[in-house]
Amino acid sequence: MTVVPRVVLSAPSSGHGTGALSLGLLAALADRELDVAGFKIGPDQVDAAYLGLAAGRPGRNLDPRLVGPERVGPLFAHGAAGAGFALVQGTMGLYDSIAGRPETESTAAVATALRSPVVLVVDVAAMGQSVAALVHGFRAYDEQLWLGGVILNRVASPRHEAMLREALDDVGVPVYGALRRHELPPVLPSRRHGLVPVVQRDAEAQRAVRRLGEAVAATVDLDRLLGLARSAPELTVAPWSPEPAAGAPAGERPVVALAGGPGGSYSHPETAELLRAAGAEVVTVDPLRDESLPAGTRALVVGGGLPETYAEQLSANRRLCIAVAELARTGRPVIAEGAGLLWLARELDGLPMCGVLDAVGASRDGLVVGYREATAAGDSVVARAGATVVGHKQHAAVLTPRAGERAAWRWEGGAPEGFVWRGVHASQLVPHWAAYPEIAARLVAAAAAPAEAPA
Repeated sequence: MTVVPRVVLSAPSSGHGTGALSLGLLAALADRELDVAGFKIGPDQVDAAYLGLAAGRPGRNLDPRLVGPERVGPLFAHGAAGAGFALVQGTMGLYDSIAGRPETESTAAVATALRSPVVLVVDVAAMGQSVAALVHGFRAYDEQLWLGGVILNRVASPRHEAMLREALDDVGVPVYGALRRHELPPVLPSRRHGLVPVVQRDAEAQRAVRRLGEAVAATVDLDRLLGLARSAPELTVAPWSPEPAAGAPAGERPVVALAGGPGGSYSHPETAELLRAAGAEVVTVDPLRDESLPAGTRALVVGGGLPETYAEQLSANRRLCIAVAELARTGRPVIAEGAGLLWLARELDGLPMCGVLDAVGASRDGLVVGYREATAAGDSVVARAGATVVGHKQHAAVLTPRAGERAAWRWEGGAPEGFVWRGVHASQLVPHWAAYPEIAARLVAAAAAPAEAPA
């Protein structure tokens, strides 16, 4: 049994202010010295990282497509352990699903699985009494959903607020707060910076989160919201655990370098937990600042949250690029996901990179975004040939060629993708390791093995 006060924050659609309100709520409650935890539904690691910054503990993704619906509850229970309040930030509209599977992958489905009340954030800038019909419709659409109330955003005036509250009171929907149009300013660093402001503990990012917390504390009835959160029933799931069934192997703990910084890594938090449980000593390496790998490094993991917009800084760090290339040349395991693949290339947009892969990266307009069910094209440090994973892709830059002589993955309707060379596995596909703990076990086993003779 898991008892965690919790709410899911959602909206009728994107653009209602759910992200800023989520950060503000966590920051405001953390300022009360309440132990809080933040979660993001879906694959967005940037939102999850900022939730972690506001909460003071790792923000985590709850993505039914990446981890399987059956793991959502256990991963929540694991990440919220010991918290006095947990907030789950939704994705898109309450009943929406990117992949067209709302019955298992929408915010509503996750809220129902977590037995959590939902608070709907509604942008009412161009709305009057119709807000009651809108909210009533969302409440009535799914009888299993627990819609606990609303927070009104972009309210025009005290008179406007009174009109909205009266309309919602007529349909029996509590209002937990009302924010004026200027009270949730766009203060966060640009999303082009990705996870870097959080990973680097950037002062601007911390000030932005603090400012959102002050705005929410002044406009939202936190005590009533906590009362709603505390009415959530027990979760009858066992928390997810990174520990393998057979226990960690005995003997030396090989050093695995994990790309990140003082505020976390570019991987999901569960990645480091799985590596430690599999027997590794996990040490952070900062691709933007560190000039060498940690002493004794026997493997490297570059997570999918490393932003491709930092090509100049990655290229300028020549000493680390040379060290990474040497690690790969000696056959040590190197896993690069997302933009980490581009860092291992010969060059990106004309800038020299690590040169591990005989490929060239180039940025293009627009993003490649979406889930892929992929099959391992051959044996590698990540998987055995024929193993399948579900991963997520989100990138603007592409590599030429798309795959090496030994590809990493293949999937229906697409050409083989990624590179497998000696101990290297590099791909723009980002799986969630909590769904595939064997990745960590294979990596640590390879790291503990004697190095290959350089070719």
